[in-house]
Amino acid sequence: MLSNTQSAILLRISEFGAEIESSWDVPRALSLPGLAEHLGLVRSAIHNPLKELEEMGLIVTRLAHVIDGGSRKRTVVHLTSLGHERVESISIDNIIESRGISVGPLPQSINLIGREDIVNRIVENMFNYGKIQLSGLPGIGKTSIARKVAEKVMDKGWKVCWSTCNSDTDVSVIGSAWLNGESPRDPQAIASVVCSKKTLLILDEVQELSDRHTEAISDLLEACSKEDISCLISVRAPSPFGNIVGFDELRIEGLKIKDAVNLLPSNIDHQSAQKIAETLGGHPLALKLWNHDDDIPEKGQAVTEYVQKTVLKRLSSEAKSTLDELSLSPLPLSFDEISNEDGAWHLEESAVLRWIENFIEPHHLIRNVRISLIDEQSIRAIHRKSAIFWEKKEGLRARRIEAHHRLNSGDNIDPDWIVNIAEKLSQDDSAAAAVLIEDASLSIGDEKIHFAAIDLALERGEPKVAESHLDNLEESPQSLVRRARISRYRGDNNGAKKAESKAIQHLSPAERVRLEIASLVRQYDDRLPGESSTIDINQLSEVDFSIIPDADKSAASLSLNLLRHALALESGDVEAAANTRSSIATALGEDHALLSIIDLRTRLSFGTPDSMEIARKYIENEENIISRTRAILFALESSNPEIPQWLKNQHSMLSTESLRKDIPSHRRLIAQYWYWRGVLEPNMRLSHWREAINRFKSAECSKASNDLLIKLSRSL
Repeated sequence: MLSNTQSAILLRISEFGAEIESSWDVPRALSLPGLAEHLGLVRSAIHNPLKELEEMGLIVTRLAHVIDGGSRKRTVVHLTSLGHERVESISIDNIIESRGISVGPLPQSINLIGREDIVNRIVENMFNYGKIQLSGLPGIGKTSIARKVAEKVMDKGWKVCWSTCNSDTDVSVIGSAWLNGESPRDPQAIASVVCSKKTLLILDEVQELSDRHTEAISDLLEACSKEDISCLISVRAPSPFGNIVGFDELRIEGLKIKDAVNLLPSNIDHQSAQKIAETLGGHPLALKLWNHDDDIPEKGQAVTEYVQKTVLKRLSSEAKSTLDELSLSPLPLSFDEISNEDGAWHLEESAVLRWIENFIEPHHLIRNVRISLIDEQSIRAIHRKSAIFWEKKEGLRARRIEAHHRLNSGDNIDPDWIVNIAEKLSQDDSAAAAVLIEDASLSIGDEKIHFAAIDLALERGEPKVAESHLDNLEESPQSLVRRARISRYRGDNNGAKKAESKAIQHLSPAERVRLEIASLVRQYDDRLPGESSTIDINQLSEVDFSIIPDADKSAASLSLNLLRHALALESGDVEAAANTRSSIATALGEDHALLSIIDLRTRLSFGTPDSMEIARKYIENEENIISRTRAILFALESSNPEIPQWLKNQHSMLSTESLRKDIPSHRRLIAQYWYWRGVLEPNMRLSHWREAINRFKSAECSKASNDLLIKLSRSL
């Protein structure tokens, strides 16, 4: 007769195909640590069950390379042919096939002990569109409880959307995890799009969030609380959000003693097991960290004291060094990102690591205790050593982690170096760039850092953050230009004009002309598709080219000619459009790619018989994402309201991920993209147009933003 643990082990191993049995690379789930974590047991608790299964001929063990587990071989477990036969006979009455689906990286499921009442209570609440903030000490089991809740609601056919937080998580990252793809960044828009029946939103490890993103994520959760949707967040107490409007707090305590003893190896006598469980307060992680070589904890000993005096004490100096490295990293790391793999191996064997997909970090309880024991000077030395290690690695992730360590090392840092990294990082991960530049502003406080923080905040649609940095700067032409941008974002065009006029008085001639042209282009773009611009073509003649150097005149002239051509198309002036097109061709050369999109726009504007067919061929063959996006948007504007299906399909395949948020024209393209999503997907119009309103604001198109808000209100 198999024990419950042995049956669970066999069932878990049977989930993996027979081809794994001879493979060089084996999933970590088939290693001893992976099996123990899945079963929710201390590792020593599965040693005897495994030994007995092997003696019965149901499993075999071998050494193999574990995927993402470093270069060392580890003991892995497979079923024998007899084991496969035995699995088929195991009763699965209590195993329910999941009928729901999950979105986002769900943690590995585990066998949860002693939490049935809490799980059932939460599940019942979720079925009634409940909103719960699950709180408690680190290691108390919040993630495991949330994972079990997810499993139970999926058993009932629900959809679970899961997102795990780290320091670089913002609302868009959460939205992308919940939606399994491109997400709006406006909290209201995200809440609208994820709202659907029989859906559970889960946000885990909330305490890991950077202060930089906390307020916006709090806004997202409050927006979700107003929708008919279920939401569960888990956070180490105290929560960075405090009490969230619409959420009930549920605090998790230690296990009952009768349940806690079941986490310990079965060959410990009951009296000793009970004493260990009582002394450790039924704390699940602390119990799993206990092993036979440890003394029975002293009465009254706190969990943190037990970790300090017992768990950390038994680690080798090599393992402690790696623990320090992991504890002070801004992000979880993979095995090949650690300076000493042997140290990581020892930590893995000591069960002090937690896995997040293919990355590792210390259990937060371990990390917090370890950091509390290190003095400030030593912490800086660890950061300095880590910075040198990451300096030798390539890629944006390496630069992001290196910058974190340098900022915390106490060494002097070149502000230009930080700004350069943040600018590059923002193209790939603006949430991480925002955290980095915010940390730099607190650590360095240089004017260049604050300007970079302002620009990034405005690109991300965060005027409050931008203004907080602007308040740290003295008035200058550069700060006044930013003040004008903030005013435009908020719809205060008069304030923007005053700030910009004041700035112009102190700018160089070239900068002044550049600012004037940018203002004219923005004024033209500040409209919804299909509506006329407010710009007067005579305004273009007021730009004084005589005051700028000859080297800058060609670029300025080209910008104005592109604007003249667009205005000629808008007014239907064929002759003016043709003349301006000739000037552009002279400046660029007849073979320049920009002329192709200009000619396509001309055909669409004047409605030539073959214009839509030419547009279709252009769009299908154009590889440049910017040109293709522009062509699709031009075609939509020309064909509305009779939009052909092929064009709808082309728009649905668009992605704005590669568009640069630091370029104003790209931000305006993104705003139009979301506008057209609202037109083409009327069932999602509320969410898409909310996002478009936010994006028009970021593009400093306050008129378009206000007009769309009115249009949205009327449509509701």
